[in-house]
Amino acid sequence: MPLLALGLLALTTSNDMGCSRSGMKGHVYLVKGNQMPSPDRPPSTPQGFETELFIYELTNLEQVTRVGSTSFYSQINTPLVKTIKTDASGAFSIKLPPGNYSLFVKKDGNFYANLFDAKNNIYPVEVLTGKYTDVEFRADYDAVY
Repeated sequence: MPLLALGLLALTTSNDMGCSRSGMKGHVYLVKGNQMPSPDRPPSTPQGFETELFIYELTNLEQVTRVGSTSFYSQINTPLVKTIKTDASGAFSIKLPPGNYSLFVKKDGNFYANLFDAKNNIYPVEVLTGKYTDVEFRADYDAVY
């Protein structure tokens, strides 16, 4: 009987380990102010900031309620997978099963994401088996270009 229990424990552990090697990691940066290139001023460096990152199943522009023609959304109509708080430098790391996801942050009660693929999927990120996908999310809602 103890051998059977040990075998079940090993099976459970190996299944958990496969998932724990997949996910995403990176930083969320706040970009604000004048970002226009200028010979008199070097480009500003975006600052990491503490916020909450919302990870949804891959979300298309047709699956959200958009605020005007902006990159803000009042409602996302796909399942929320996970949320994670970044640290003071904007860094985060989260375990996720392999798949395709959309990322958002919030400002004033609305979701924000400003990156799209050719199919109008919002801030798409693919997580591959056994890998952590590097992400650099730029929240530039207060920037001028």
